[in-house]
Amino acid sequence: MIPNETKIYPSTFPDLEDWPIYRLSEDRLQFIDDITQHTYQLLEKTYGPDYEKLLSKTIYLEKIRLKEEPWKADPPKENAFWNKIRSRLKASYYSEDKERIQDELLKIITQRYAEEIVGNFRIKTFKFARKFLTIFFGRLLNTAAERNHRRLYSSKYQLYDKFNVRGPLEKIRQLSQKGTVIVVPTHFSNLDSILIGYAIDSIVGLPALSYGAGLNLYNSEFVGYFFNRLGAYRIDRRKKNMIYLNTLKAMSSLSIQRGVHSLFFPGGTRSRSGAVEDRFKLGLLGTVIEAQRSILEKNVDNKIFIVPLVLGYHSVLEANFLINQHLSRTGREKFWASKDEFKSLRSILKFAWKFFSVSSNITLSFGDPLDIAGNRVDDEGNSFDENKHPIDIKDYFLSNDHVGENRQREQVYTRQLSQVILKRFLSDNIVLSSHVVAFVAFSNLKALHPNLDIFGLIRLPADDFVFNQEELLELIKRMRAEILKRESQGLIKASEMIRSTPQDILRDGIKNLGIYHNLKPLKYNKNDELISQDFKLLYYYHNRLTNYEFEESLDEIKPVKAKKEMVSQTDQ
Repeated sequence: MIPNETKIYPSTFPDLEDWPIYRLSEDRLQFIDDITQHTYQLLEKTYGPDYEKLLSKTIYLEKIRLKEEPWKADPPKENAFWNKIRSRLKASYYSEDKERIQDELLKIITQRYAEEIVGNFRIKTFKFARKFLTIFFGRLLNTAAERNHRRLYSSKYQLYDKFNVRGPLEKIRQLSQKGTVIVVPTHFSNLDSILIGYAIDSIVGLPALSYGAGLNLYNSEFVGYFFNRLGAYRIDRRKKNMIYLNTLKAMSSLSIQRGVHSLFFPGGTRSRSGAVEDRFKLGLLGTVIEAQRSILEKNVDNKIFIVPLVLGYHSVLEANFLINQHLSRTGREKFWASKDEFKSLRSILKFAWKFFSVSSNITLSFGDPLDIAGNRVDDEGNSFDENKHPIDIKDYFLSNDHVGENRQREQVYTRQLSQVILKRFLSDNIVLSSHVVAFVAFSNLKALHPNLDIFGLIRLPADDFVFNQEELLELIKRMRAEILKRESQGLIKASEMIRSTPQDILRDGIKNLGIYHNLKPLKYNKNDELISQDFKLLYYYHNRLTNYEFEESLDEIKPVKAKKEMVSQTDQ
């Protein structure tokens, strides 16, 4: 392992008591009350004053959730709580105070959700976690990298050696002192939040970000203890009712209005296919627009800056689980459900060992900051349109010369921002050697079996197929040329390895591709022939570059038959 020359920046706010997330945590009770009131006002506009249907549907969905998918992390006495709410709702039907009772029930439910969602930030816990994780993972890194347990106390390698951080970091740091930074990353692994949090604090030097952690992670008491004290707010994806979803949005909006730097995954969940996201869930992204409008209404000097972040892995620990879910959701093939193994302290440590036991680094490509409408901003935070003309974002929210709410208009801005971020995900994506090698190998497999769809391809017997290496090298050569051409146009980014020879790219890609998996997407057999042990995994890693239409640059190369023919019923 050769350490990266990663620049380490000092903290922009050395005193943790100056961090917005700490100040918010110190005012937690008032913050919960604000969320409750804000959510109530939102629901009142849509459903009030008759909340009977809203309450009935919420109770119904919550009872189903408790019956079909109870979790250890659920609040205590959940069944008793919802039974009491249901009884009081039924009693309200025959009461003269029906509206008052239902109004009270709505507030009770909203406050319960707010208390569940809002986390804490404890300085002592953060300092302990920062020191412990740095030492622990650093020692684990040295032990695993040397494959020698006697290296446990070595300091040859530092944790930041695993990171290749690129982007306008000085600009982001400067803007974090002028306004509120919202980091919106791609999402591939359960390790994403941990790794981003470490990089933000220990490398970029920004204050801790508020971020959402799935409530399922709190099933582990050890994990829940730290998440609950390190600025995470809880997200329960089982809850689909409108009261909960509006409470979650209110929390996000009010947190941003208080100047808390935040992180959320606009895709909502990990990419199941392995591709860079091509669509977003707009709920939380919409709270950014709402927060900026509310800030302007109050004449507060605080601008919101959106920072896209593209994570790059040679190999994803959960790839098997994720691709199985993706394929089963298409409805074209049935797969045995894979187990997502990120649910206990033991499994997390196992993940960590796998992550540090190989030399594969990860890339974090920070994009140029945007304002809430997707416009670029300069180092001072001023917005500019595509023609470099200055823009006042206040103009986006004016109605009759006054800043005011317009839901339809703000929905348009949310969609507009999402489209800009999606484009930036593609242009800020750093192509790794493993991405190229997986793409050309699976493309070659498809070209040899033009009559098979994806499900037919992944069912082919991998043991009977040997890739033509000369053909792959020619495909890599074409891909390299196309990637470098598009990089010059600002459409994508290339890692240093992509500038090497096709032979080096192939060698490095195979070395790093699927290093965590027992069955390798690509490997050399004992005869030095290139084979795949799992076409399904190869397809997953191929998908990283599917949104770029690279196929056209490869079409001119006609594939030759593999050394060993594979004949399926579909081909005959």
